Amino acid sequence: MSVSYAPRKFSWSFLIVAVLCAVSSYIISPLILSKDQQGALSSWLPERSINLGLDLQGGSYLLLEVDNDQYFDEQLAHMRSTVRQALRSEKIGYNTIEVRDDAVYLELRKETWTLDEQPEVWIKRVLGGVQVESEGDTRFTVRVNEQEMKQRTSQLVTQTIEILSRRIDETGTKEPLIQRQGNNRILLQVAGMSNPDQVKKILGTTAQMNFHLVDERATPEALMNGDVPIGSEIFYGEEQEGQAAIPYALNPTPALMGDTLVDANPSVGEMGQPIVSFRFNNQGARLFGEITQANVGKRFAVVLDGKVITAPQIRSPILEGTGVIEGGFTAQSASDLALLLRAGALPADVRIVEERSVGPSLGADSIAAGMVASIVSVVLVVVFMLISYGLLGLFASVALCVNMLLLFACLTLLQATLTLPGIAGIVLTLGMAVDANVLIYERIKEEFRRGIALSLAIERGFKGAFATILDSNITTLIAALILFFLGSGAIKGFAVTLSLGIITSMFSAILVTRILVTLWLNAGRSPRVTLPL
Repeated sequence: MSVSYAPRKFSWSFLIVAVLCAVSSYIISPLILSKDQQGALSSWLPERSINLGLDLQGGSYLLLEVDNDQYFDEQLAHMRSTVRQALRSEKIGYNTIEVRDDAVYLELRKETWTLDEQPEVWIKRVLGGVQVESEGDTRFTVRVNEQEMKQRTSQLVTQTIEILSRRIDETGTKEPLIQRQGNNRILLQVAGMSNPDQVKKILGTTAQMNFHLVDERATPEALMNGDVPIGSEIFYGEEQEGQAAIPYALNPTPALMGDTLVDANPSVGEMGQPIVSFRFNNQGARLFGEITQANVGKRFAVVLDGKVITAPQIRSPILEGTGVIEGGFTAQSASDLALLLRAGALPADVRIVEERSVGPSLGADSIAAGMVASIVSVVLVVVFMLISYGLLGLFASVALCVNMLLLFACLTLLQATLTLPGIAGIVLTLGMAVDANVLIYERIKEEFRRGIALSLAIERGFKGAFATILDSNITTLIAALILFFLGSGAIKGFAVTLSLGIITSMFSAILVTRILVTLWLNAGRSPRVTLPL
């Protein structure tokens, strides 16, 4: 007996499956070809591939925390400086401007207030994003308002992620994973790097570089005794072996900010010593030229993260917007400093709160264990289906192979990162894939027991089981999506493979299996086949 299920519809279904299998085979070809074969066919092979997670190829896991408190302390100091400068420019007197806890406390001299607007309004206009509490007509407490604080905190973490990404990319590290965790934490995964000392050194440096004029009124001896000229502050140089750090009296307000730098590179000085050359943008070049032109003969200190790297004398105006930093560097330290300056300064300190490293040998063991688990799962599932359903079980096994082909093709297209939990998701997909076939085949058995012809029993089996299969897979998919959006790291890897596996499983179990059964029936096979009862 031969039946035909909607020939035109069947032809299109067969064509779709054939094309998908062919395209998927091409997509995953780099995964199954040797390196020599990949080299010979490099111009024909796709560039996308599946990335291995830290637990499979080894690497380093760092959980970082951004120091919000330090950042807002600096913001309060900046607010204090801004208000003081604005008051001086308006010739308004004050008794006190100081930072207390989380606010700036301000006491004005009422008799000097000559502006038309009220002090509260003026302060809000000058600073922006603040709330002002008044105590009488002259005393004010200024705080960053709650909405502005939330926005600044979010921007702080976002900016930190961008700068860390640029810094890591500069080291040549392949595809680091940088993700936000909570309000002020950042997850950094560097695959293939089991010794992250260089990355940790780069992360631990804020790289805030500014330029300050040196106050020549004080000698190093006077500064060591705490005799600091009015209007200046003490900054120290780098400690040398056997020597104390040299003190410098600097104007606390930078003459030029380091955020005007656009490029920095390691170089070699006239005496062959490592140096760092840098270049300003147009605004920085103009300011640099004006400062050097007005201060010939004076010293100009380069301050990195609060320490004086060098304080050379300005011999002549520098109008080209370029310069060099000489600070007793080694070749590596000069290269690291240039890297940090190119990437930009971190807006706040970052500290490591958790660190894990996985060696490459442990990763190889995990891959081997995952492959063994997958192969054993496939073999056991195939054996079970063959014993339970005979030829129909063979069709389910072929559909299972198509399912795996489509799943790996999807992972490759998405350039997903495969982790050990991800492999667990694939193994779970194997069982879920044949679960749909079990539902279909059991429904076919029920219809066949009633004495219905096999072709009609198969037709009713597929139709009757479809609703149950759809409901069960949708509920599982919802759970997988929740894991993806609420989880992190390994949980997300599991959720990705499980979600894709659910979709490919439904496709292969329903469409691929039905095509194979239809081909068998239309080939003229006898419908009187024995099914397990």
